[in-house]
Order: sequence, then structure tokens, then C-alpha cells
Amino acid sequence: MLPGIVIKPLKRFADERGFFTEIMRKDWDIFQDKIVQANLSITYPGIVRAWHKHERGQVDYFVCVKGAIKICAYDDETQELAEIVSTGENPQVVRVPGHYWHGFKAVGNEPAMLVYFVSRLYDYENPDEVRRPWNNPAIVPKVINGRKDDPRCGKPWDWFYPPHK
Repeated sequence: MLPGIVIKPLKRFADERGFFTEIMRKDWDIFQDKIVQANLSITYPGIVRAWHKHERGQVDYFVCVKGAIKICAYDDETQELAEIVSTGENPQVVRVPGHYWHGFKAVGNEPAMLVYFVSRLYDYENPDEVRRPWNNPAIVPKVINGRKDDPRCGKPWDWFYPPHK
């Protein structure tokens, strides 16, 4: 995994009424940054929201609360890519340092609902965001999740590569 990316599984407490899950606690080790804003994003199936990065130090914390997403983070220097599947059925917090190119794709057949926390307020006049197209040919991982033998290595990243192995 790329340095700084952390995944924390969340606990679901279920009873006959439904379930309850804590999604952010100040005393969890994963929250290494001061959280200053929370956002909600709903993304339709098959839609890719990528690529962007933050050059002024923003860190993002993603929690998929409904549906499923594939989160990817890419390091230009090492050409390493981290790929994490996160679902509302198996909730987790995923910490992504903003200096990596990152984004996600809604996978499955229902909209994905994402709550994400950030360490910097969004500045409408001067956003801390650099963008690339979702299908940018410059994203060519040499390593994916620590593996060099992944058949997707050495090729431009394809968000729609078949998920079967």
C-alpha cells in the first residue's frame, strides 16, 4: 500500500431496528489530521470521479455508506497504484493523502453514497485541486497493491478493466 494510505474497518451494531456504525472518532489512530469539513457524494453506477490531487496538504477520509466504490490512489514518482474496494455492507474508513492522484468509481448496480471528511476547508476562490481526465494515459502503474505481476501493470489505468481474475 502507498505510504499514508490507511484502511480502518468499521463495526456494525445490528439489532431488530436496523444497525448503527460509528464512522469518525477523534481517538481512532486513522484520523491523523484535524477534520474541518464533511461532504456527501452520490454517484450513479459506472461513473468515475477521477483524477485529482491536493497540493496544499489536504487529506481525504472516505466512507462508503451505501453501494460500492473502487478507490484508487496513484503516485507519479513511484508509479505505484493503490486500489481499494469499499462498500456500505462492509464499512471502512480509507485515508488518502491528497498529494496522490486519486478518485473513485461507483461499482455495482446501485448508486454509491460516499461520506468524506477533509483536513482543509474548500476554498471556492482558490481550490486546492489539480485535475486530470479520468482516462488520463499518464496514469501507468508499475505496481498495483504491492504487486508487479498484476496484468494491469505497465498499461494506462483502465477503470473498466473486467473485475474477474
